[in-house]
Amino acid sequence: MPDNDSRDDTALSRRRLLRAGGAGLTGAAIAMASRGAAAQGGPPGPAVPADTGAVQGGRVVFPNWRGEGDRPPPPPPAPLPPGKRVGICVVGLGRLSLEEILPALGQSKRARLAAVMSGSPEKARLVAAQHGLPEDAVYGYGDWERLKSDGRVRAVYVVTPNALHHRDVLAAAKAGKHVLCEKPMAVSSAEAREMVAACREAGVKLMIAYRCQYEPYNRALAGLVRSGTMGKARFVQAVNGQTSGLPEQWRLRKALAGGGALPDIGLYCLNGIRALTGEEPVSVQAHVTSPEGDPKFREVEESVTFSLRFPSGLVAQCLTSYGIHEARRMSVHTPAADIVLENAFAYEGQRLYVRHRDGKAVSSDERVLGAKNQFALEIDHFARCVIEDIRPRTPGEEGLQDQVLMEAIYEAARTGQPVEVGPPQGLGRGLDVTRGPEPEEAA
Repeated sequence: MPDNDSRDDTALSRRRLLRAGGAGLTGAAIAMASRGAAAQGGPPGPAVPADTGAVQGGRVVFPNWRGEGDRPPPPPPAPLPPGKRVGICVVGLGRLSLEEILPALGQSKRARLAAVMSGSPEKARLVAAQHGLPEDAVYGYGDWERLKSDGRVRAVYVVTPNALHHRDVLAAAKAGKHVLCEKPMAVSSAEAREMVAACREAGVKLMIAYRCQYEPYNRALAGLVRSGTMGKARFVQAVNGQTSGLPEQWRLRKALAGGGALPDIGLYCLNGIRALTGEEPVSVQAHVTSPEGDPKFREVEESVTFSLRFPSGLVAQCLTSYGIHEARRMSVHTPAADIVLENAFAYEGQRLYVRHRDGKAVSSDERVLGAKNQFALEIDHFARCVIEDIRPRTPGEEGLQDQVLMEAIYEAARTGQPVEVGPPQGLGRGLDVTRGPEPEEAA
């Protein structure tokens, strides 16, 4: 076994060798390293050491070590120091919080879990302990006044049942905390308007958690459609369905959910198509069905089909159901291509296909992107908006417009007639009138 001096000499030799390798980059190698740094987000300029990297713009960057035939690797993460991240209190500790949101906060680069709020003290204490939170970071639903004075918490993520969003968002605004609220925003457009007004008056951000608008494949699909490279979108089909088992779950109680498949999973079709083109529909048609005699659907609907007509001439056809095998798909049809996003609304597993003419043949190309946690991307965007005082991509106005449109869909189903829909009030005309700037992925 070598002695300590030998091991030190070996370590020093490795470091010298790595530094020498960086210093020895000349000519074409320097140019390649500089291009690689720029491709990974670093500014072009002096070459960075090939294996040890260099600090540029507040982050560590490396040159692209792969050949021209491979996709460049992503840059290493550049998280904010823990003390500078936005402290978030998660309000509601149900399945979504425990299975998706708390793990995503662990991956966040700009936010951190600072507190939890629940109606179950035993569960809240356990979850807090599991995530290293002190006992005084545990809150009940009646503890908003105490939360107001908690300097560790700058924002809340509301993950309670739909009918409680209005109550919790108003309480958070009164406490001076920024708000990320799960979709659907509320159970009525009237509630949604009050939530937008309360947050505006309190001077706090309100963002609705439309995670798909931050998911890379959904963004790539929207970019492809809006670019026009495959021709103008003429027809869109969206399906979001699953089966529903336990009859006692809150999503099947109208008083808590506000509706059935439409506000829970059909909203992804509605919001996804609006985000795809940036347009707002001018009319809707719809049909609601539920299996006769099924006790699960005594209060809310099982299935909804609805169509949307847009000013550009685009027509969208949507299906959402609690009674079909899991299907989460969006298809865009243009004169030049058939574009399909599989698992469009799922938490993972998205696959994007473009079928188009290729000379005398027809090609089906798959666009493969790096996997990202869409909940973490959504949370990081929200945190960036808080830190830099930016309007969120999906603010309260985005959620309000969906509430208005869902009410029109239910009305169209009730009457059997098309319902005309005007543009969002007070936001002008054009594309993306209910949205803030495009998100920047946290890296």
